[in-house]
Amino acid sequence: MSNRSGHGGHGRGPGGHGPGGNLMVQKPRDAKKALRRLIAYLADRKMAMFLIVLICVFSALVSVVATRINGIIIDDFIDTGDVLGLARICLVLLAIYLTNVIAQFFQQRMMVRVAQDTTAKLRRDLFAHLSGLKLSYFDTHNSGDLMSRLTNDVDTISMTLSQSVAQLFSGVVSLLGTLAAMLILSPLLTLISIVIMPLMFLSSRSVLRVTRRYFKQQQAALGELNGFVEERVSGQRVVKLFSHEEASAKEFDQLNQRLRKTGTIAQSLSGLMGPMMNMINNISYLVIAVSGGYLAARAVLTVGDVFSFLQYTRQFSQPLNSIANTINTVQSALAAAERVFAVMDEEPETDAPGAKTLQRLNGDIELKNVTFGYEPGKPVLKDASLHAEPGRQIAIVGPTGAGKTTIISLLTRFYDADAGQIFFDGVPVEHFTRDSVRRNIGMVLQDTYLFCETVRDNIRYGRPDATDEEVVEAAKTANAHSFIIHLPQGYDTVVQDNGSNLSQGQRQLLAIARAVLANPRLLILDEATSSIDTRTELKIQDALLALMQGRTSFIIAHRLSTIQNADEILVVDDGRIVERGTHQQLLAKEGGFYAHLYNSQFKTGMAL
Repeated sequence: MSNRSGHGGHGRGPGGHGPGGNLMVQKPRDAKKALRRLIAYLADRKMAMFLIVLICVFSALVSVVATRINGIIIDDFIDTGDVLGLARICLVLLAIYLTNVIAQFFQQRMMVRVAQDTTAKLRRDLFAHLSGLKLSYFDTHNSGDLMSRLTNDVDTISMTLSQSVAQLFSGVVSLLGTLAAMLILSPLLTLISIVIMPLMFLSSRSVLRVTRRYFKQQQAALGELNGFVEERVSGQRVVKLFSHEEASAKEFDQLNQRLRKTGTIAQSLSGLMGPMMNMINNISYLVIAVSGGYLAARAVLTVGDVFSFLQYTRQFSQPLNSIANTINTVQSALAAAERVFAVMDEEPETDAPGAKTLQRLNGDIELKNVTFGYEPGKPVLKDASLHAEPGRQIAIVGPTGAGKTTIISLLTRFYDADAGQIFFDGVPVEHFTRDSVRRNIGMVLQDTYLFCETVRDNIRYGRPDATDEEVVEAAKTANAHSFIIHLPQGYDTVVQDNGSNLSQGQRQLLAIARAVLANPRLLILDEATSSIDTRTELKIQDALLALMQGRTSFIIAHRLSTIQNADEILVVDDGRIVERGTHQQLLAKEGGFYAHLYNSQFKTGMAL
């Protein structure tokens, strides 16, 4: 099964290294633990929950009292022919029913509010935790599945809290209240009713054991389907280019059928609960009716008592059915909660104890004997050392997969070195917080990412407090201003779907403008001009040179013509820095790796 990441499905590390990010169905966690954690989220709404429980108790008591009044009406008013008294007691009963309806309305409204507040907090915590996870987590996990956990799974929890929790409370309270009333009326009939209860519990327990497993499979299948859809929609151009529509449709159908199968089984088994409970309840009702009729004939109970008891029997079965059905719904919510909490249990990206804030980087960067691998025992970078003094331009070249981008990932602390050390201004980089390190770095990547916001906001992304004038000035420096002002709304034009309404070159220019505005001390250009035509590239070379002036810069380039003026060029092959020097020094090495790369480019006219 392929990785269904929205970013092309690469492996664990940059450049495709590491294991593929296949969707793995994790072993279900303890449902009781998930329930406890959900209850902990409700703790912030203690007062509201207390009021909801009070209303549940009130509503249950009202139902019990109203049912008993019905029996009294038969014995004291209908049998005696007291029409005036019957009218008065019916008005009292009507008032009781209206009060109960109003109470239940406020109960449901409060429960919905509690559910929405709780799931909003859960969704906020999950998103915040996702944002704080290590980059390696996103490299090895399906982005569509993560989106499903943030949306579908949290929505499942929300629906359960708003619709089922109050029902569960009401059902339990009503069950206890009805049982007490039944015992007061007739312990014998109550005993007969209770004898049938084990049959209900055994039946419901056997069904629940099976449905819980299928609900978990349903949630996992839904996440996998979402991941597939997210990937295919994002990569629609590639799908069409390679005429893969039919194959995608077939794979979608397989995933869809798997979801249909698990969903059908889960919902069908869940649907058995109601009819099964109704059958048992009807048998119970028949037994009680016969037994009560016998006791009434022997004058042990009145007709009104038997009527009330039969009503209590119905009331007793209704909460049981409600609880049984609610538990099924809760099972689905717990399956969703386990998936949500599984993400929240992942270790977040952390700083070393006592890490300090890097206020302003001077620009002295050093790697000393650094080794790193995306997988244990498989180093991608091997014993690499380099030193960039403030303001120097360091170019990194080499074949694909040699480890160039890995060096950049270590400088930005997307990953930490397995061995060796990285120094910023002579201080080990782990002594600084990751956030402060990254705030001193500006990056322009080969794959530019733009947000569905205005052009102005995309440029301002690295420096939210920048003025409109500074945004325009940065765009001018990057030679982006001329095309921006010709957009439909100029700087207020909304970028669509990662820049689908812009050309690749225009997206790259916006990324450069974003880096200009951020005004970093360390600049990283990872194939920054690879997607721009030669004429446009020439236009921005002066801007890039001005941007790099006085800043330590690392430049990854396949087109060697773009890095000839670098202060030092590092040649990386198979994870090792095999050559270093200026352009002229490296060309002077006969049979050298760099000389071979350079000559092959200009002889064939092709970029490596």
